[in-house]
Amino acid sequence: MRTARLLTGTALAVVAAGLGAAPAHGVGAGSIELYPASVAPGTEVTVNTAACGASDAVSGDAGAVGAGDFTLMPSAHEGHAVGQFTVPPSAQPGTYEIVARCSSGLRMTSDLVVTLTSTQERGQQVHPRGSVKTGVGGALGPDPVQTAAGVAALAVAAAGGTWLLHRRARGDGI
Repeated sequence: MRTARLLTGTALAVVAAGLGAAPAHGVGAGSIELYPASVAPGTEVTVNTAACGASDAVSGDAGAVGAGDFTLMPSAHEGHAVGQFTVPPSAQPGTYEIVARCSSGLRMTSDLVVTLTSTQERGQQVHPRGSVKTGVGGALGPDPVQTAAGVAALAVAAAGGTWLLHRRARGDGI
C-alpha cells in the first residue's frame, strides 16, 4: 500500500511537471492567430500572439488584403499581444498572408480567407421593400379598402359586444 502511494505520488509529480511546460493559452511560439480566420469584406479581424516577449513591441502588416499596418498591444493574458484591423469593403475573395513582427526580429504569419456573401456575388445591394404578411393588419397596409373593411368589422363587433353587455347588466338576458 505504501509503495503504491509512493508510485502514484511520483507519477503525479511527473505529469504536473509535464503540464507546466505546456504553452500558456494554446498559442504556440512563432505563430499568430486570427479571429475570425475567414471573413467577408468590411469585417474586423483580431490578431493574437504569444510569440514575442513581454518587452517586445509587435507590429502587424495586413497590406496583402489592403488593410495596411496595425499595432499589437499587450493584452490581459501575460505575454500575449493583441491587435485589430478591418478588411476593406473592396477586398476580393482569396487567401491573404497576415504578418506580425516582434521588435526582436521574429516574423510570424497566418492566412486570412476572404469570402463574398451571396449579395456581393450578384453585385447588387438588397434593400427591404413592401409589407410583411404577419396576419396583423395595419393602418398603412398595402390596400386602404381592406384596412377600412377591417376597421368597420371591429367597430360592429365592439358595438354588438357593448349592446350585449348592457342588456345582461339590466337583466334582460340574451
